[in-house]
Amino acid sequence: MGKVDDSRPFIAVGFAVLTISDTRSLADDKSGSTLVDRIEAAGHRLVERGIVTDDVGKIRDKIHEWIANPAIDAVLTTGGTGFTGRDVTPEALEPLF
Repeated sequence: MGKVDDSRPFIAVGFAVLTISDTRSLADDKSGSTLVDRIEAAGHRLVERGIVTDDVGKIRDKIHEWIANPAIDAVLTTGGTGFTGRDVTPEALEPLF
């Protein structure tokens, strides 16, 4: 197993956090807030945060927008992966990989 090389400088990563939900808003998005808190606690930067409904087009549009942004190094998504027919995050993201 590898080791952390403490001689290398820390480089903060620019993150975007996307919550996919038909029922959440920024005010009550606990999972998105937890991700943001952990990103910032680790010394990284939150560049963008958003919420979109469980809609394939909206999810893909937001992800496309963010991956084109040079300030964003990584995109984290939360939500939209349950058992209901409305939860379409895997289907929305699969073609992007």
